[in-house]
Amino acid sequence: MNIKVIKTEIDYQQALKRLEVIFDAPIDSPEGDEAEILCILIEKYEDEHYPIAPPDPIEAISFRMEQMDMKNSDLVKIIGYKSRVSEIFSRKRKLSLQMIRKLHEKLKIPYESLMSDY
Repeated sequence: MNIKVIKTEIDYQQALKRLEVIFDAPIDSPEGDEAEILCILIEKYEDEHYPIAPPDPIEAISFRMEQMDMKNSDLVKIIGYKSRVSEIFSRKRKLSLQMIRKLHEKLKIPYESLMSDY
């Protein structure tokens, strides 16, 4: 096992290639331990060099509705008025604090996602 800190893109690519080779190794084997350590190092490198921005509120709502197999008419029951739902999805109306609270409560969307700028 020859593990080192991932500092460069070349190190990162080498770690990915090695992980691909040992990915299915048994958990309590030397290769399994190596795979676990490589995953931690790769994740740290990716968090620092390839951050993923959170979705904007409208994308978060749409994604959650898709997961829950909801339609816009179902959202009307949560935030009220068909025209309001339409305005929100067309980005003509911002979410109010009351809407954010209801969406968080009913759809379990994190507050951070609902309160970001869009």
